Amino acid sequence: MERTRILVTGGAGYIGSHTCKALSAVGFEPVTVDSMVRGHEWAVQWGPLVKADIRDVDAMTATFEKYRPAAVIHFAAFIEVGESVADPATFYDNNVWGTLCLLRAMQRGNCPNIVFSSSAAVYGTPEQTPIREDHPLNPINPYGRTKLMMEQIMADFDPAYGTHHVALRYFNAAGADPDGGIGEAHNPETHLVPLAIGSALKTRGHLKVFGQDYDTPDGTCVRDYVHVSDLAQAHVASVRYLLDGGKSTALNLGTGTGNSVLEIIEAVHRAGGVAVPYENAVRRAGDPARLVATSTKAQSVLGWEPKYTDIDTIVQTAWRWHLSRKDA
Repeated sequence: MERTRILVTGGAGYIGSHTCKALSAVGFEPVTVDSMVRGHEWAVQWGPLVKADIRDVDAMTATFEKYRPAAVIHFAAFIEVGESVADPATFYDNNVWGTLCLLRAMQRGNCPNIVFSSSAAVYGTPEQTPIREDHPLNPINPYGRTKLMMEQIMADFDPAYGTHHVALRYFNAAGADPDGGIGEAHNPETHLVPLAIGSALKTRGHLKVFGQDYDTPDGTCVRDYVHVSDLAQAHVASVRYLLDGGKSTALNLGTGTGNSVLEIIEAVHRAGGVAVPYENAVRRAGDPARLVATSTKAQSVLGWEPKYTDIDTIVQTAWRWHLSRKDA
């Protein structure tokens, strides 16, 4: 019996590859489309890989004709905030124009459903926490603005063309596949957990802690860390929701619990038994003191609840992954 195909743009990346594994585990066939500019071939293990840029009209048309996916999960985007500030044109071209090209290809391929990898960056500096979906959308950097524009484009496509979407606004993805097969490998790496682990393993220099005077219990930024496998399950649930006729919506994904930078450093220390060498640095512009989600809407709409809610468990999965690749 032929499995239902789901096209996963950016499926050779961090969250995309974990989602492909989760899709395959419940009977879908993930078809990865990735330009491989920042993806990894070793991360594509559960279905075919199409090496193509989503802005390539001919390649995308051919892909939809060949595989006839029932839905798309859209991860393909540049994500580094500082890079977006330095080179916004590249981000608008890749993220926004790329999404428009993808949606057009979906129309030509008669594929009406898309799950979109959005971000808490659409909210900007929070007016209150935990953050709900009805919080004002006021991104403070080009990366966040591209994510909001992508959401707005999809919202416009719904009544005009019948293209239904779920936008998943998640907070800080962390951890690695508990089975050890895949994990987080960005280049350049900007995320706290892998940076802290790299410092502990001496594959990187001292970790920089940006700001020590925030209005938080220990003076460092607090973030909501959600395990990548839990995010993957939310994408699978969103596909099922759309295939069952669900209406377009936007949902937060988080644990509802925040951890500070120093708490992450201590969690890495506990995971590996090795201290994390770090140095204090000045605040970065635009870093809010606290970003924590409320995910009650996702629980209601998708029946989704995170499985990995303990920060030590999340960090331990990441530690095992990075340790296994230290000498690779």
